Amino acid sequence: QVQLVESGGGSVQAGGSLQLSCAASGLHGMIVTHYCMTWYRQRPGKGRERVAALDADGTEHFAEFAEGRSTISRDNDKNIVFLQMRAMKPEDTAVYTCAVENPGCVGVVIVGGWGQGTQVTVSS
Repeated sequence: QVQLVESGGGSVQAGGSLQLSCAASGLHGMIVTHYCMTWYRQRPGKGRERVAALDADGTEHFAEFAEGRSTISRDNDKNIVFLQMRAMKPEDTAVYTCAVENPGCVGVVIVGGWGQGTQVTVSS
């Protein structure tokens, strides 16, 4: 089974930038190149939304609200996936969680493939 540990959350002013990290382990390694690695967020009082995804073959996907101001990348050797967000807005305030999905990034999270999440707070 997979273990996911997020880090990098915190407070940032509107217009600022933040980089989140997700360290994956288990599944015999090579996780970030064998699965679709994704970032989700859940804002207060709202449902979970997918922010970005990085497929096993390197294909990138972004939500409309993240397009143009987000970068998703990975360190293959260390099994870490990163999410960089720029021009952050107060409405970006949320718990950000990484997840492991089946290759193809069609939204199917593998069993136990959710991290615990990291809080991001954007102030105006």
